[in-house]
Amino acid sequence: MKKILLILSLLMAVSAAQAQKLVIKGSDTLGAKLVPTLAEEYKAKYPGVSFEIAAEGSTTGIAAIIDGTAQIGMSSRRAKPTEMSAAQAKGVSMKPTIVAFDGIGVIVNANSPISALTKRQVEQIFAGDITDWSAVGAPAGKISIYTRNTSSGTYSDFKDLAMKKRDYASSSQKMAGNEQIAAEVAKNPNGIGYVGLAYIHDPGIKVVSIDGALPTKESVLAKKYPYARPTFYYTNGEPTGEAAKFVEFTLSDEGQKIAEKVGFVGIR
Repeated sequence: MKKILLILSLLMAVSAAQAQKLVIKGSDTLGAKLVPTLAEEYKAKYPGVSFEIAAEGSTTGIAAIIDGTAQIGMSSRRAKPTEMSAAQAKGVSMKPTIVAFDGIGVIVNANSPISALTKRQVEQIFAGDITDWSAVGAPAGKISIYTRNTSSGTYSDFKDLAMKKRDYASSSQKMAGNEQIAAEVAKNPNGIGYVGLAYIHDPGIKVVSIDGALPTKESVLAKKYPYARPTFYYTNGEPTGEAAKFVEFTLSDEGQKIAEKVGFVGIR
């Protein structure tokens, strides 16, 4: 009996040693839908692998690579010079890998009469220069602005792409993720916000065109949509082990088909 228990203990120890855990942290844009879907498909191929996915913003993903608390950092923006310097100081080599392309869609309530805005109007609304819908041809009503929080890559990218790096209006309300922004705009007839491509079809909202362009696969690839951007995995140098296999899976035909199905634009 003791011998059997010993054998079972050894087998369990070997099994535990063989199990691989992949820790992935960062962007909500990537981590709320795309990466969990990729992870499920990956686990179906490699049952011994488990995942810990924390989608709390691009800043947290880049920090996790610098601190060594994740093998992959998800980011919807490029690492900032300050982050690159912090990594270098710790001997970390920040390697970005583009995993898909995205477009930041400007959304309003589904019942809003607004269907189109200019880039200038978007800048003025989110910076707080325009505070009432009557200024852009809609019935009067105080504009409610919903943005991502400051740890979000989308928060930073939208400032760069749409607002000429200006600050958001002090009245803007910061949300933790794309889904939260979509949900708030869906409830508020005077709401406006922005979400990644994977969320533009959420119920109760509609996407407005920007200078005549809508965020579509074609407009993002052709760079005709003004708020298009790449999304990234960050690793400490070339990924190794299970992380390297997962990055390879993400970039494979199968992985890119999943990205397209979720709502992103594939890199192939």
